[in-house]
Amino acid sequence: MRKLTRRSTVLFTLISLALGTTASVAGAEPDKKPVPKVAVIGTGGTISGVSKNRVSFQDYESGKLPISKMVDDLKPEVDTVADVTTEQFGNKGSGSYSIADYRRLTATVDQALKTNDAVVVTTGTDTMEEFAYWLDLTVRSDKPVVLTGSMRPWTVIGTDAPANLYNAIHLAASGKTTCYGTVLMLNDQIQAAREVRKTDALRMDTFSSGASGELGVVDQDNIRLNRAPARIQQCGKKTWETPFDLDKMGKTLPRVEIAYSYQDAGGEAIKAFADAGADGVVTAGTGAGGVSPQMSAARKDAVKNGVIFASTTRTGSGAVYDKNTDGVIGADDLTPQKARLLLLLSLAKTDDQNQIRTWFSTLGAAQFITPRR
Repeated sequence: MRKLTRRSTVLFTLISLALGTTASVAGAEPDKKPVPKVAVIGTGGTISGVSKNRVSFQDYESGKLPISKMVDDLKPEVDTVADVTTEQFGNKGSGSYSIADYRRLTATVDQALKTNDAVVVTTGTDTMEEFAYWLDLTVRSDKPVVLTGSMRPWTVIGTDAPANLYNAIHLAASGKTTCYGTVLMLNDQIQAAREVRKTDALRMDTFSSGASGELGVVDQDNIRLNRAPARIQQCGKKTWETPFDLDKMGKTLPRVEIAYSYQDAGGEAIKAFADAGADGVVTAGTGAGGVSPQMSAARKDAVKNGVIFASTTRTGSGAVYDKNTDGVIGADDLTPQKARLLLLLSLAKTDDQNQIRTWFSTLGAAQFITPRR
């Protein structure tokens, strides 16, 4: 009986080969289902940190582990959701990167998206919201771009790092955030680049999108999206892309600074920025964008000399609406640091105030527009 079975198997194999097909014989593994290709680009931060011991949650060296090692630690599980490749862009704290570095990162992400279905970028959380908004404004592809990091280093007990990286890859591979622009994935929460902000120095649930709310969550195998960024309305259209194509901009980008207002604040900071050659200044004002009398006077003088201002609030939420004041543009509900990036990129394209106002009221505000019937 065994001989008959063996002869039948051999005969079946020979017939299959003759027909140009692959035989599935006893003991052979079935072909694996193809999984999406995801490039993971590492820039460092706490997620790649090494602690002095397993309980030194805040005492560690960031930017020590290579991204390839971190992804390898997630195997074999990560291989079931994505075909992952890695690239080490850098390995340092997020605050150590320059705007020139940001520009190179955009090029790296765009290049990776030419041959991959999605990209994950790991970075430090200190300025992650700025990394995210920069990529949101400058990446040309509408494929998923997901940023992640951690509040605890890779090597401590109870670290959030491996789960955040795995979930970010899982989310990117799902393709569910196509046309969302850049999103963040930490603490199982998905946040939009425009709205998200870091709200606590140490807690693992530090990222919040304020009144706008999170986009959704990753619950093990389930990815649930409850809302989408407004730009998804332009999905599949040329208008989905922002006007900020870095390949078409000069090598040197404008200089934009931030001046913080407080009780009896002097105007020296604004004057110093203007005298140093700043092209734009963002004011982080009290309440709905208010600045002290001294700052207001310094701002008027700077405007006369061609400096453009964006007005934001230091409160952390709420909007500063545009009043069409010469040289001063209301930044809606953008944080000061994000308004700086939008103003910087806008000034790199034009010095036309009306055009910049339009970009702040559309890209900066990003409200849904309901078509009229």
